[in-house]
Amino acid sequence: MTATLSYRSKRIVNSSFFQNFMLLVIILASILVGLETYDTGFSTYINFLDRIIMLIFLFEIILKIMAEGKKPWQYFKDGWNLIDFFVVVVYFLPINAKFVTVARMIRLLRVLRVITFFPQLRLIVSSLLKAIPSMIYVFVLLILHFYIYACAGTTLFGQNDPFHFGTLHISMLSLFRAVTLEDWADIMYVNMYGCDKVSYEGSRLCTTPQPQPFLAAMFFVSFIFTGAMIILNMLIGVIINGIEEVKEEQNHKDIIKRKEADHFTIQDEMFLIQQRLVDISSEFKNLNVRIAQMQHQHNQKHKRKDGTLREKKDTEWFDD
Repeated sequence: MTATLSYRSKRIVNSSFFQNFMLLVIILASILVGLETYDTGFSTYINFLDRIIMLIFLFEIILKIMAEGKKPWQYFKDGWNLIDFFVVVVYFLPINAKFVTVARMIRLLRVLRVITFFPQLRLIVSSLLKAIPSMIYVFVLLILHFYIYACAGTTLFGQNDPFHFGTLHISMLSLFRAVTLEDWADIMYVNMYGCDKVSYEGSRLCTTPQPQPFLAAMFFVSFIFTGAMIILNMLIGVIINGIEEVKEEQNHKDIIKRKEADHFTIQDEMFLIQQRLVDISSEFKNLNVRIAQMQHQHNQKHKRKDGTLREKKDTEWFDD
């Protein structure tokens, strides 16, 4: 009976009708989240639809857990299922009237169900999460880049342009605006031609105009080139690399699933063999590096022993 129920639940969950129905429900739930921000006078109907939608989400979770059969904990091994479960559980928590605003903010999480439903969106989000360790180093490099240029900009242009480079933190904000390519040329012209001629006419902030045509041009052009065109492109490259890695992992998982379901093709087998060869070659590279390190340490020890033996012979010869 349990196996039959699990089989039927799995058929329902995997059916195209059920998936299309859940897609419509998710879209409707996302629209209701936006309608709640308006005073339309239909709040009663919106709340009624909201409760029905959450009951449908709850029914979906129960079906997916039942589809796992005797291993219901398998449902919680998928991170996207955990997000769906969290969204539904939070809705049914007893929240007091004092926390109505918090409850409405929590309802925004239902929009995340759009991400969990579409595989391509899940691929992009998974790639971003996978690329976070590498992105951290790029962010550190970007912060160092901003800090160095902000210190230089405050020193060079602080008196001429106190509005953009008066202090270090204001300079970093101005450089952030420049790296987004939003009117960065206007800031450059202020420091090229002086605050009394550009942007500061009649302003009390312009006390000591100091035009620096060559220095300001070199400063901003080098900052835009290194910041917007190199470091940010490095960030994009890290994300693209993460997308490729997630695609390979997903293909590997899909092939294993097809193998378990007896839908394993020759192309799938070739892909698995290629993956194994790549893993073996990487293991060989690591092994060669370890062997080279061990040989280097062994040679260093022999050199030290030879040196000590020579010293002993020299001292013995000298004593004789």
